[in-house]
Amino acid sequence: MQSPVYHSQDVQAWEQRWFARQNSAYGLMQQVAWLISQRLIALFETQKIRTIAVYCGQGNNAGDGYLVAKYLKQAGFQVDIYAAEAGPSQELHCAVQESQQAGLQIYYHFNFQKEYQAYVDALFGIGLNRKLDTNWQHIIQKINQQPGFKVSIDIPSGLHANTGQPLPVAVKADYSFTILGLKAGLFTGKGKAYSGKVELIPVIPADSELQALAQLAPTDIYLPKREAFGHKGSYGHVLVIGGHADMGGAVMMAAEAAFVAGAGKVTVICNARHHTAILARAPNIMVRDINALNQEQRAALLQQADAVCFGMGLGRDVWAEQQYTAWFDLLQQSNLEVVLDADALWFLARQPQSLNHKTYATPHPGEAATLLGCHTDQVEADRIQAIWQLQKQYQGQWVLKGAGSLILEDQLYICTAGNAGMGSGGMGDVLAGMIASLKAQFADQLSLHDIVTLHALAGDSLAQTGERGLQAQEMKHTIYQVINREEH
Repeated sequence: MQSPVYHSQDVQAWEQRWFARQNSAYGLMQQVAWLISQRLIALFETQKIRTIAVYCGQGNNAGDGYLVAKYLKQAGFQVDIYAAEAGPSQELHCAVQESQQAGLQIYYHFNFQKEYQAYVDALFGIGLNRKLDTNWQHIIQKINQQPGFKVSIDIPSGLHANTGQPLPVAVKADYSFTILGLKAGLFTGKGKAYSGKVELIPVIPADSELQALAQLAPTDIYLPKREAFGHKGSYGHVLVIGGHADMGGAVMMAAEAAFVAGAGKVTVICNARHHTAILARAPNIMVRDINALNQEQRAALLQQADAVCFGMGLGRDVWAEQQYTAWFDLLQQSNLEVVLDADALWFLARQPQSLNHKTYATPHPGEAATLLGCHTDQVEADRIQAIWQLQKQYQGQWVLKGAGSLILEDQLYICTAGNAGMGSGGMGDVLAGMIASLKAQFADQLSLHDIVTLHALAGDSLAQTGERGLQAQEMKHTIYQVINREEH
């Protein structure tokens, strides 16, 4: 089942269309607050939480906070409210009045009177798109310094709902109960570090005008069992092309990942000085000397392959440019599944060309910035805009790696698996090898976003005993596990 993700403006327009059909704005606020409070009651009872501070801003998001406080107090919790002066919203003033009638203490400041076991954030909603002033920054920093459990209503205050960027600070929540629809900023960029566990509070039905910005990539991916009569020729031949004389590790990791992801045959085409090391690590890998091939031999090798990953450890000197030029046109004129990574992307930025639909480009934010002619910070400031711009400029299919990797094929997907430990050298080479391998085996039967998710799930498995110090060469063990798991 797909999980749509929306732009904040589309969610707000959807809500306004609901109100235009004579549905009650305050009734919706009450319903949202009631549903959140019921989830919080179960959560707090599990964690033996009894004392709660709810902090409220000046808009309707604050109204949700006042009513959540009321319902929690009615359920027997000890609740205090810390608030800014309420804005002009009639619904907000009704919520304030209800909380006062319930006997709640409201402090019109954010100097906590005592330490609480939990803090509920209702300062800002999804409409925030400006940098917070120093006063609000100080308040959010103070909240983050509190030792208790933290919950955000709709989105962590200070986080941009669409980009996942703090403005410039945001509440670091353990849980986010997001209202009506999922927002992209909860899942990509820095948003993953602030949103904690995300739970949707669906309250009104989607209408025909509502369009999704993206989909969350599903994590329940199971590959079909192999037929008993299969052989190595049945499961694809992958070429791994790169490996400058000074850089042999990248092609090794890509090739090993291709094999462990199920490719029937893998050939590494690289500088011959790496052949001994490759065969010592994995004697099942075939090797060819990249310097000994003429154009006719290159074309013949491509005729024998099903997928290629190109660019790992290629380098950026004159030799590397010659190799890029020799291989690139052949790859784009072929009908092969082609993964462009690392130095191949650097040369693509220097020599822009349109990619065919079977080409999968996998930049990290720095490489994406080079391709777009901008700074890495600009890519990270709006990752979704960046990946759309990459496809517009270069065609092909794209993976923008990083926290909440984005995958743009027929539509945009956000990968929710993966962890910070995967931010280490070689993980991208492993992903390139996996994509080539699984596309060689399944082509269009397996989506690009499924492969990226399998890679992330392997990383999560590897990180079960800790994220610090993960090494890409160890991924082969967990890749083997995730591609062989069976549906129960």
